[in-house]
Amino acid sequence: MCEVGPATGWGRAVSPRRRLLVGVLALVVVAVVVVAVLVSVFGARGMSGGGGPVAQDRPGTVLLVPGYGGSRSGLLQLSGRIQSTGRQTQVLRLDGDGTGDLNRQVEVLDAAVDAALAGGAPSVDVVGYSAGGVVTGLWAARDDGAAKARRVVTLGSPLHGTTLATLGSTFAPDACPQACRQLAPGSSLLTELDADRVGAEVPWLSLWTTDDETVTPPDSARLDGATNVELQQLCTGARVSHSALPTDEAVTGLVLRALSPAPITAAPTDCGTLRAAGRA
Repeated sequence: MCEVGPATGWGRAVSPRRRLLVGVLALVVVAVVVVAVLVSVFGARGMSGGGGPVAQDRPGTVLLVPGYGGSRSGLLQLSGRIQSTGRQTQVLRLDGDGTGDLNRQVEVLDAAVDAALAGGAPSVDVVGYSAGGVVTGLWAARDDGAAKARRVVTLGSPLHGTTLATLGSTFAPDACPQACRQLAPGSSLLTELDADRVGAEVPWLSLWTTDDETVTPPDSARLDGATNVELQQLCTGARVSHSALPTDEAVTGLVLRALSPAPITAAPTDCGTLRAAGRA
């Protein structure tokens, strides 16, 4: 039998530094194998910190985002009706007077989303009214909204801008602060929103009224990939202004339906049923 001498045995022939190197390499190999298994199970997107779409059967907090100027009155009424169905809601307070940089409002929404998720909510639903819908879209595009938002509803939102902002910035610039200018068609923010196709990433209902004289044209609210609804197609002859959208009974009925367990893409019901649901 041949014996291994001291000079050739593994434990004596290899230096401590080389043994350390071999050990480190072995750990690296193990780590690579573990990562490969995790990726195969959970998907590459989950490993990078993204996710979604979120579970549709586990609704969380409903966040309502005010429009230009930051008024919360109409949304507070809508919030109360949503709360009556057993949901937890929060109407955001916009930074400043609600006419400043929309990028700042995106940060306000993102902080509210993070707080809701940290508090145990499995996801959020976001309702954006008017410019609040633009803020919601930018948030969804920038902050991985598909991994956090279960549903999005926008009401009379100038997702492609409003010519009223163009007129204001051109003929009355002193009366058209930063948010006003950012809502002019072709602005850099709206170009960013249009390029991101957020309507195809999150279940989204975009609703508008043909009587809108603030968002011009009213169908600027139409969003590729979303479920787009013109109120008058459901409620023939309805007279609903831009400011009345958050409190109109049929609109409220549509919002409640969009936030329910039913798929957001399901065909809307008749106007009478929607109004009844909105005032119950």
